[in-house]
Amino acid sequence: MAAKRGRPMVIFVMAGTETEAGHLAQTLVSERLVACANIVGPVRSIYRWRGAIEESREYWMVLKTRRELYSMVERRVRELHSYEVPEILGLEPIAGSSAYLDWIVESTARVAPRRRRVAPPL
Repeated sequence: MAAKRGRPMVIFVMAGTETEAGHLAQTLVSERLVACANIVGPVRSIYRWRGAIEESREYWMVLKTRRELYSMVERRVRELHSYEVPEILGLEPIAGSSAYLDWIVESTARVAPRRRRVAPPL
């Protein structure tokens, strides 16, 4: 069972373009920081930024990882993301398929991955 080996977590990230979301997803999966990244969009986002109501099209990312890797995922997203303040929101599931939760834990790094330079999207 996953709870014995690690605590699965879901992290939500918004990206400004599909290309940026794809780059983030490819990097995080290849570095074994996340087991899976789903990209949904475009979505319509309405938010307050610097005192004004803004509206934009964004791409929503759903990342599956382990709780123990949250800080590494957050740091890596901040390094690669184009936003000044990217959405990075982690939630721990209260229930889930044991086999799927085990897969998340088994598919993510046990130790800090070696960082390799990944070219940003053009």
